Amino acid sequence: MREPQIVIVGGGIIGCLTAWSLRKLGAGAVIVIERDPTYRFASTALSAASIRTQFGCPVNVALSLYGARFLKGLAAEFEDDEVDIGFHEGGYLILGDERTAGLRREALAMQRGMGAEIAELDPAALATTFPWLSTEGLAMATLGKRDEGWFDAWSLLQAARRAAIRAGATFVTGTASGFTASATRVTAVEVDGAALPCDWCVNAAGPSSGAVAALLGIDLPVRPRKRTVFQFKAPLPGAGMPMLFDISGAWMRPEGDGFIGGIQPDEANDPDADGDFEPDHALFEERFWPLIAARVPALEQLRLGRAWAGHYEMCLFDHNGIVGPHPELANLVFATGFSGHGVMHAPGVARGVAERIAFGEYRSIDLAPLAFERVAANAPMPESAIY
Repeated sequence: MREPQIVIVGGGIIGCLTAWSLRKLGAGAVIVIERDPTYRFASTALSAASIRTQFGCPVNVALSLYGARFLKGLAAEFEDDEVDIGFHEGGYLILGDERTAGLRREALAMQRGMGAEIAELDPAALATTFPWLSTEGLAMATLGKRDEGWFDAWSLLQAARRAAIRAGATFVTGTASGFTASATRVTAVEVDGAALPCDWCVNAAGPSSGAVAALLGIDLPVRPRKRTVFQFKAPLPGAGMPMLFDISGAWMRPEGDGFIGGIQPDEANDPDADGDFEPDHALFEERFWPLIAARVPALEQLRLGRAWAGHYEMCLFDHNGIVGPHPELANLVFATGFSGHGVMHAPGVARGVAERIAFGEYRSIDLAPLAFERVAANAPMPESAIY
């Protein structure tokens, strides 16, 4: 009996971990199409690579808890004692004002109920615990005590790719340029003009996944959005500092002997970013520095180092991932749209996609809330904690 052939479009962290998970479950032969095996502009490689359990949607909390366990046990998962992603469990400190405090506390109760370990701090406790922080305008904050932090995304991506190859997955360099499909199934993926037959096709193309879906006439509301990360130094000790998210939307965390940080641009200045990897230096001067220095006064003496830009796979519909089969093309499976939290949720998403293909159901985490059907039904499930 012929082994099913599964073609994954996109060899970033979700594609690599999905390939590995499928092979571990014995789901079939796996081929991963990746247009740039150097990963020079890959979202995974250019991300700030962090993980948090503080989300507004329960499915995202579940994915983060799964991801944290996976990352902590990565060497055992991959059966590779040399794997080291430098996971630093430093926590997230997310600030809140009176306007958001009520909803934040409701979310906190949900997160704790699911097993997340998160503390709530009032302004007095904040001032005592983090004396470098201005508490002006704050009503509360939440601090992850476990399963939150940051790591080396490049090392994770390379380890996942190696593990997938060791498990029997094949990586093909090329671009998915089209599909052959019936009314109910995708039968082949065209790779630079050549047809690659498939029994299953997984769209894990990250920021390009909307364009890939469009080749099948599917309106997938995922677009590339540029996000700039700034590296800087300041007269401020980074030891013991968590990842900070201000009410303004600015964020920062320790990195090496300095810090990194960033902020989203205004919606009016946030177009599709195909091919644009130029750091937005004006964003630093006009928004990030004034806002972050108001919250952390020592940063008034900030000294900017380098900056880089990567792409979010932004789900414009509700800022949540889109996962699972298409309602009409039943063997087309989505694994995309995570709007900045793809790296942290990749382990759980990959496992879920593999289970859906291998067993016809989710077994580890119920990912049904992320199904494409909510898009078709115009029933968004907004994720409130997006930065």
